[in-house]
Amino acid sequence: MKFTLSWLKQHLETDASLEEISARLTMLGLEVEGIDNPADRLKGFVVGHVLEADKHPNADRLKLCKVDAGGTVLQVVCGAPNARAGLKVILAQPGVVIPVTGEPLKKGKVRDVESQAMMCSWRELLIGEDHDGIVELPADAPVGAALADVLDLDPVIEIAITPNRADCLGVRGVARDLAASGLGRLKPLDTAPVPGRFPSPIAVALDFPPEAAAACPLFVGRVIRGVKNGESPAWLKDRLTAIGLRPISALVDITNYVTHDLARPLHVFDTACLRGATLTARLARTGESLAALNGKTYALTDDMTVIADAAGPDAIAGIMGGEATGCTEATTTLFLEAAWFDPVRTATTGRKLDILSDARFRFERGVDPAFVRDGAEIATRLILEICGGEASELVVAGAEPAWRKSIAFRPARVAALGGIAVAPERQADILRGLGCAVEGHGDSLTVAPPAWRADLGGEHDLVEEIIRINGYDLLPATPLPRPSMPRPLLTPGQRRASFVRRQLAARGMVETVTWSFLPARQAALFVPETLAEADKAALLAGLTLANPISADLDCMRPSLIANLAAAAGRNADRGQKDLALFEIGPQFDGPEPGQQRAVAAGLRAGRAVPRHWAEKSRAVDAFDAKADLLAAIAAAGANPDSFQVTAGGPAWYHPGRSGSLKLGNKVAGFFGELHPAVLAALDVKGPLAAFELFLEALPAAKAKATKARPLLKSSALQAVDRDFAFVVDRDVSADTLVRAARNADKQLVAGVTVFDLYEGPHVGEGRKSLALQVSLQPQDKTFTDAEIEAISARIVAAVVKSTGGSLRG
Repeated sequence: MKFTLSWLKQHLETDASLEEISARLTMLGLEVEGIDNPADRLKGFVVGHVLEADKHPNADRLKLCKVDAGGTVLQVVCGAPNARAGLKVILAQPGVVIPVTGEPLKKGKVRDVESQAMMCSWRELLIGEDHDGIVELPADAPVGAALADVLDLDPVIEIAITPNRADCLGVRGVARDLAASGLGRLKPLDTAPVPGRFPSPIAVALDFPPEAAAACPLFVGRVIRGVKNGESPAWLKDRLTAIGLRPISALVDITNYVTHDLARPLHVFDTACLRGATLTARLARTGESLAALNGKTYALTDDMTVIADAAGPDAIAGIMGGEATGCTEATTTLFLEAAWFDPVRTATTGRKLDILSDARFRFERGVDPAFVRDGAEIATRLILEICGGEASELVVAGAEPAWRKSIAFRPARVAALGGIAVAPERQADILRGLGCAVEGHGDSLTVAPPAWRADLGGEHDLVEEIIRINGYDLLPATPLPRPSMPRPLLTPGQRRASFVRRQLAARGMVETVTWSFLPARQAALFVPETLAEADKAALLAGLTLANPISADLDCMRPSLIANLAAAAGRNADRGQKDLALFEIGPQFDGPEPGQQRAVAAGLRAGRAVPRHWAEKSRAVDAFDAKADLLAAIAAAGANPDSFQVTAGGPAWYHPGRSGSLKLGNKVAGFFGELHPAVLAALDVKGPLAAFELFLEALPAAKAKATKARPLLKSSALQAVDRDFAFVVDRDVSADTLVRAARNADKQLVAGVTVFDLYEGPHVGEGRKSLALQVSLQPQDKTFTDAEIEAISARIVAAVVKSTGGSLRG
């Protein structure tokens, strides 16, 4: 919100300085974000008097001037056509910074003649666009005086407005707060009705279904004829330009001025462009559109409020008018519209159409419902004063929306809630200064907030207002109590996620944090294939967002893999092809609150190990993902040996290079290479090896009597390794053999690994050979040959029993 100091003083009678006003605004909660004081840019510029203006000896279009700078006569070379003797000019001497260039002025020679100063145009001072000649100051301007003192330039103040203070989106609201704080007196506002000279030839109407009646409860307007829509007067253009608005024409400038002056948005229609004799506020109809004043055409929906004539919409209510009915310099008769529009519907419409206007900014925060008629009268008076013409009678449809309310207020609550004692009389004066009606006395008051303060809804709001106006700087500095801080406690799920996060990072993986959303077309790739087509469509519809933050982020993610794969693709496009990423976050299985689960997902791409002269590199594969998955399970406090591995995973994994991890009948995770078709749909090059671990599917960690880890017992005796090769059916998993061998003697079998796989004619059709290395660790004494043979026999028997295979000879 911007305004000039003189604009503020149009509403506030005060002798306070700019610095005092700035400090008080910030103390009132209207934080000053900046002050643009043109006088600061004009330091060093003085009034000069041109004594002589002779022809330059070496140039036809230049003049050699003698200029009095206030006791010193300087020689100035000037090319301005209006340079002449006797002129009072703006003079810059060497060292003065020229605003348009930002550089200090230096002496120089122009066509071999020295120029000791510079006479300036408005454009060079960044005060205006005129640069056809030098500025001609009034003849009575004192020679040598500082330019800032002569021009009496107006500082521009910019303040930050919180969403609840819609009343301060007009200069008068800011002045009202300052007056309530004691920094001046609020001047009265002339809202006297303008007498109508003739009946309005255009009527207004409201046409809403009962459930949408609040969209526009009040619509007023009038016709003004015989106007001349020319250029605005200087004072109006100066004020609009100062706050960053471009003057357009008198009629448009007046509506913009009233919007920023009184927080009362208005609109003017050219009656010659209207069709029919009635303007109606109604909901848009399916298929309607509007070419707006910003040059864009908007498709309207049936939940948007419009102002329409007999042929269709002429304005998007509370947001922007239509181009076809806008006022131009040729306009001689206009219809002035003032209405009250529902803040929520206005905000929703603005977001849908992606239009942010000054009108929308105010209506969606709530404008004064009791100021609709007064705003129309004030705008009418300005139009008649500036553009001439005569006004019709005011036409009205509807009534003010209900805004009156009473709040029971106890003055003692100021000390109880605010920690500061304010006399009850002072409290009542503050509330009255803010426009509230105060009745009662003693310990109980009844306060009726004004129409422009919709944010005052309870006793606590009144306490805040009293403290704010009284002065935040008067609040006593009271030390806060410092109770002992409890130890931060993590939930079991948070603790488990923390352990998994550390483990995956220790394995060289980099944590990512991605959006919980993704494009719907990508979400469709990660819907379980076991669902029927109708169920898949219903799931995607449930995961689709009604109001996404971006068109490409319109669906909740059914898997973390899509976002990780996209991140891998972005890295690969920038040359980082070998990487390992993981993320721990929510996965959504449906739209209901309970249909999400915590997932740890990881992904590897490129080479499994860096290139090295002594070691052959290989691409990542499903077993790398499996190793990450098992490490995450162990870090979460579960025993990886308790899980069963089955071949195959969901449809987004490669059917022959993936697996599922189960605990009984419960699926705990997946791992494997991603399906080439899925990678193609994601526009990512493979192979990519990934895993997903459902943290909530893991068994709860057993409670321990102590936090100390058990003593690590390490045998001093040498371990013995034995190799076994078993012939089993092709569909028997290696995990089955490993489990059987490990369980043959849990005390002595220290480890089991698979080191060879063979399929061929030597083992038969549909069969395969798996070779295991079993590490046997003696505890008390070295193994004898007989003990080794006995353990080996138990291992063979256990594997044969579990798999139905045989020991390969």
